[in-house]
Amino acid sequence: MKSTTRRSFIGNSAKAGIASLLIAPSLHSIANTIPAEVTGPLSNRFKTGFDQQPLAYAYNALEPYVDAQTMDIHYNKHAGTYSKNLKEAALAEKVETSKSVEDILASISKYSSKMRNNAGGHFNHELFWKCMTPNGAGAPKGKLLAAIEKQFTSLDGMKKEFSQAGKDRFGSGWAWLVLTGENKLVVSSTPNQDNPLMDLAEVKGTPLLGLDVWEHAYYLKYQNRRPEYIENFWKIVNWDYVAERFSNK
Repeated sequence: MKSTTRRSFIGNSAKAGIASLLIAPSLHSIANTIPAEVTGPLSNRFKTGFDQQPLAYAYNALEPYVDAQTMDIHYNKHAGTYSKNLKEAALAEKVETSKSVEDILASISKYSSKMRNNAGGHFNHELFWKCMTPNGAGAPKGKLLAAIEKQFTSLDGMKKEFSQAGKDRFGSGWAWLVLTGENKLVVSSTPNQDNPLMDLAEVKGTPLLGLDVWEHAYYLKYQNRRPEYIENFWKIVNWDYVAERFSNK
């Protein structure tokens, strides 16, 4: 091998090695931002574990509708605490954490208030993050849109009813678009961290879309203007995810 060729080979090999070192952490970081449940079969995507999953977007990705500081505090402090307390309750009440949270919620009346509040809070937030996307502002399509139009006459009709449920929720709670056991779409609202999966819920079913109307979800940006927060929510709804939940139930 000629000396110049040899030097070129060594130089290129060194560059390739450096590049691989730079790329590897990036790939590792990307892999760690993908929730484990998303990489498995589609049917497994909708089962919620006890651990908090990474966000699929940056804290500032939903601006100007949800600000970065609110997302940071909401995800790390509020939602993170629900996951921590849920695992503490599971240990105290001898609940297998290999179960899905949905299984626990289905018979939540048998458990303590700590289990109820934190299992609900954890599930609700894990769903909430997925119901939003930086690429929102679209509209549902296909079977989901047809079902919405059949039940509510129009998408705007559903939005109006859903928004009103969020506005009318006194104190803290959630607004929901729910698929009932009779395959009927309904809008409902629950107090605190309750949800339609709970055996004690007034309206029972599978939540397809959820909106957090606790003050901590919006107060830094909107203060007491909950209606404005709700109106802006429609600009970041992840309709593709909602449609997947609808078609796989």
